[in-house]
Amino acid sequence: MIQAIKNLFGIGPKVNIPELIANGATILDVRTKGEYAGGHVKGSVNIPLDQLGGQLKKLKDKNHPVITCCASGMRSASAKGFLKSQGYIHVYNGGSWMSVNRHVK
Repeated sequence: MIQAIKNLFGIGPKVNIPELIANGATILDVRTKGEYAGGHVKGSVNIPLDQLGGQLKKLKDKNHPVITCCASGMRSASAKGFLKSQGYIHVYNGGSWMSVNRHVK
């Protein structure tokens, strides 16, 4: 049970976010369009969490790494879980968009 909760929120072994970004991972921002317009990671894809199911075609193949982000890390954790349930293999919760943004050059 505890491991399931850790997995849901992306708690576990450290993931090298800068390396994933350098290797072309897709950064998926699941905030609303208005939140995204107020600031976002350069090059990120914006699909609000409540629209994710209908817009999966915007993501590359299911083997391509995806880093989810939002305002605090809660919606991105939900997005990670949803993508995993849809067969996406390499999905990582980056937490807040500002923490992911620190790694983008």
